[in-house]
Amino acid sequence: MSHSIEIKPYYAPEAYRPNRIPNQADSVKRIGMNAFSGIRLPWGASQDVAPESIMEDPTPSDLRFNEHLKKEQEEKRRRGSYVPAPFEGVELHQKYDHECFRFAQLPFRSQFWLFMQAGGKWSFIVLLPITVLVFFIGALSLERSWMELFTEALSGFFSWTLGIPLFCWVIGNTVISYFPHFWFRPPKGPLWELNRRTGTVTVFEYKKLKNNETAKIKTAPFHEFDAYIFTSPDRQGLPMNGLYLLHRYRDIRINFNSLIIPDNTTQRPCALWDFFQNFMDVNRPLPDLPLYESHRHLDPTTASHDQVIGRAPRYWIDMDDETFKIKVKEMLKRIDAIDTFSRTNLMANHVKYVD
Repeated sequence: MSHSIEIKPYYAPEAYRPNRIPNQADSVKRIGMNAFSGIRLPWGASQDVAPESIMEDPTPSDLRFNEHLKKEQEEKRRRGSYVPAPFEGVELHQKYDHECFRFAQLPFRSQFWLFMQAGGKWSFIVLLPITVLVFFIGALSLERSWMELFTEALSGFFSWTLGIPLFCWVIGNTVISYFPHFWFRPPKGPLWELNRRTGTVTVFEYKKLKNNETAKIKTAPFHEFDAYIFTSPDRQGLPMNGLYLLHRYRDIRINFNSLIIPDNTTQRPCALWDFFQNFMDVNRPLPDLPLYESHRHLDPTTASHDQVIGRAPRYWIDMDDETFKIKVKEMLKRIDAIDTFSRTNLMANHVKYVD
């Protein structure tokens, strides 16, 4: 007696396909500030764009470094001389591959030291030439010796202007470099996930129950969400735009401001929305970015596409730095010219929006 073996398709039936979006119930009216401050972005007609922060993480040189490091580790393991790095193998709950885009974030304690190091470093670098320029202007306009001005500068305003950032940079760098067990704590779990293979969006909400912390998991199909640009003021009161993903019927939302920082234009949030649509669309290949170089052959649609066009498997990893800079500039031009707000909303053919 023969038994037939059922071969399941790689993509789930609910995987996102723009030509197979099901008809859905009327949207639920938004309430509160969401009803006034958010600009809903249209579905469909996405362009081949991605925010430069995603395009440049990793860079081709990062890919080459990681490839070289992996070979060195394998050789050391073969010789029996390999010593694991601190926290090697610790679960960071992040995953960016052919199946899902899963985001996690370090706890505040760990982020604090990273912000202290990076903020102090770049503040010092930016303020140093400005401070020197102000010093020389003062020296030229006042009839006093250079040594008198320099002494006053060190003991007065300039010492605070440069001293505080330099102090933060040195302390932050010292703690991060030499006391990893003090500052580093792994994330408690992922915050959200977009799954290409299943066509679902998942949000993880963590709540403390006595001494344990449990995650409340909310999952819904990608096509039941809408993207919105929300505008909020920064510390100087300037309007900054960030991307949110809101479920059309339930209280499920994702704030992408931790993924890419809010921008004073709408182009970058719009580019992120196009990137996610392209990533989730199983009718098209994965976005052609360094991030997915080693995963493209594992996704059936992408593998078939790359074979047809004859794409080099090491397209990004073998790219020199100057060529990659040109590619980044080309991406920035496409982002600046993005046409999001002139598009027809594809989802309006399947959903009646009440607001």
